[in-house]
Amino acid sequence: MYDAVDPFIGTEATRLPPASGLAATWWWPKPQIGNTHPGATHPFGMVSVCPYSGAYPTGYGRYDFNTEGVPPTVHDDLVASGFTHFQQSGTGAIRKYYNYFRVTPMVEPLDSLGRTYRLSEEEAAPGYWAGTLESGVRCELTVGPKSAVHRYTFPSHHEARLVVDASMGGLALPHSQTVPLRAHLALLGPGVAQGEILVEGVPLSVHLEVTSPGWRQLLWYDRRLMPGGTRLDFDYIRSTTLRSFGLMWRGPAAAGEVVEIRLGFSLRGCEQARANLAADSGGRAPAFGWRRSATTQVWRSHLDRVQVEPVSGEQQTVLATALYHSMVKPCFAPDESPAWPTDGPFVFDICTMWDIYRTQLPLLTALFPERAVELANALLSVCEQEGNLPIGYRMAKGADRFSRQGSALAHTLLADLCRLDLPGIDWEWAMVHMEADLRRSYGEDYLVSGVAHPVSHTLDLALGYSCTAVVARRLGDAELAGRLCGLAEGWRRAFDPSTGLLVDSSFYEGGRENYSFRLLHDMRARIELAGGDTAFVTLLDRFFGFGQPPVRQPGVGPSTEELAAGYALGRFEGLNNEPDVDAPWAYHWAGRPDRTSEVVQQVLVHQFGTGRGGLPGNDDSGGLSSWYVWASLGLFPVAGQDLVLLGAPAVPEARLRLGDGELLVTAGGLQPAEPGSPTNHVRSVSLDGHPLTRTWLTGTELRRASHLAVELGPRPSGWGTGHRPPSVSDPVPARPRSRPRPSPTPPWR
Repeated sequence: MYDAVDPFIGTEATRLPPASGLAATWWWPKPQIGNTHPGATHPFGMVSVCPYSGAYPTGYGRYDFNTEGVPPTVHDDLVASGFTHFQQSGTGAIRKYYNYFRVTPMVEPLDSLGRTYRLSEEEAAPGYWAGTLESGVRCELTVGPKSAVHRYTFPSHHEARLVVDASMGGLALPHSQTVPLRAHLALLGPGVAQGEILVEGVPLSVHLEVTSPGWRQLLWYDRRLMPGGTRLDFDYIRSTTLRSFGLMWRGPAAAGEVVEIRLGFSLRGCEQARANLAADSGGRAPAFGWRRSATTQVWRSHLDRVQVEPVSGEQQTVLATALYHSMVKPCFAPDESPAWPTDGPFVFDICTMWDIYRTQLPLLTALFPERAVELANALLSVCEQEGNLPIGYRMAKGADRFSRQGSALAHTLLADLCRLDLPGIDWEWAMVHMEADLRRSYGEDYLVSGVAHPVSHTLDLALGYSCTAVVARRLGDAELAGRLCGLAEGWRRAFDPSTGLLVDSSFYEGGRENYSFRLLHDMRARIELAGGDTAFVTLLDRFFGFGQPPVRQPGVGPSTEELAAGYALGRFEGLNNEPDVDAPWAYHWAGRPDRTSEVVQQVLVHQFGTGRGGLPGNDDSGGLSSWYVWASLGLFPVAGQDLVLLGAPAVPEARLRLGDGELLVTAGGLQPAEPGSPTNHVRSVSLDGHPLTRTWLTGTELRRASHLAVELGPRPSGWGTGHRPPSVSDPVPARPRSRPRPSPTPPWR
């Protein structure tokens, strides 16, 4: 899969062939761009490095701030003023844009620092980026888990420069810049320096080593050199008085002169940054070639967890890139917590749980269970130290402004890990924090009145109680589990039985319909509330646009009236937004997996493609890309419920390394999915040679299986119509010895 990855997919505005059929009825309100970047990354690594134009939202590219429609541009061409470290991946208005310690190779005076150069001859692969600045400098970037290595090949010049700007960060857009509060820089010896900036409440340290041909090294402040100086100390910096500052190496360059700069980073001081660089360099110098090769091998081993026989080369590229984007975030930085002194798991750029809990985290759990356990322990540490299980968590201090997106979403990851019985988590410790988190913020409204607004939080909290009951049962606390299960029934109060949809409320991006069809822990009762299978399928069909005319997508700067008319459709957003990414699988509980196949195939055909404009919307830390991976395999995880739903694969064959085992998925009778082609419907399924008439597996079954064989055909076959996925209110066979203990009545019932 490594060789098929194209890191440029998603870096420019959506450019897909015109939609036809069902997909033409979907309306996309959010930004029509992937917001990814092609810079060098390490699988789940702490550090990334990328060309910096100052554009929204990663610092790479040509675009201005945007929250809906086609993004406006701020640059006509691809440009860069240097190369910065730490970027988000596929997010929107995250408000933490990083881009620290800009490195700029120059053949102009220091006064020119900050000008942008046109980029040409760009190329990228996982862990590597290369391009040429219009100044003639060839630039190459690679990274380790906690380090970055740059290699610059200069043209002939009597005084070339390598400049590090430690004062800047964020984006070159209004209200998006970042200013350090304190900073310290020091020259330690020939080609060696270190520094620390306190930025957005976090101390970020760097250790630098430069292999230059005898160039002179200097500090600079306000674009003025400081000959003979070895330290710069700023104990307090105001944004109104900031003057740029940093380090520089300069000297004559022969044509083809190569200069490397290696940077180790840490959130715990310069000495640890030095140790991190040494660990990432493998004791070799110069380090670029070795570091690139080592990172390539790590990427290959990660991407090889999924191997497919594709229908076409284009499908191979899209799927490989989606898998790549699903492994960029979160950032695992063990022993790097800046907020508490103990060593152990630390993870940031969980941006955000609302984006990734349904698709990316289950993929992480399936392919890298040890990483999922590490993430879970990091989340529990955050809760212990800071008071809540976060919805969003970045390399910055400050209130979690994303709490309005959702509640108790980390509970789904913890419940799935608990059911899989993976080692490494203290479940008594987890239980304490899971239960306490349910009582904070919107959880207090839920307990007092039985409903929380935005009403989507009512659904989150009800699922959170159901997930927490899983842990309580593991610990043998039947009384607590019963009480939690009683509270988990509160989802009912979020719905209006007269419409089968959610009650009036405000909603975080999207509308009532987008949140009305999410996969709840009690889908059987939810469908009964809507009036039964037929009524529920009618609601779903209307939501997905069956029988409806095509719509027009928002353009650049859509008007309020245009957006209001679009939202009034109450329509599926075509995977351009998060709230309804699991809605196509709601048909399974109504006995219509054929409808799921129709919708999912339309998404796979129309909403993803090759090229820089190949994504329908923000990739959101790999949440969107992970959806594509799951759907291509004919699988979909139900977060927090230990379920993997089955559907029609889009590839003839796939091999998945799930923990220590391997699962082969085959799709007999698969016809290439193209615009206007018949839907591939499931005719039959067998698991390890045994017929399977139900439409789901448990997570444990998936991990233990060796061959999932799916036979497809062009018409619905009736497969799966008689066996619905489980719900918590399904009848339970009576136990001969004892009766279930009744759940205490919540105060609001």
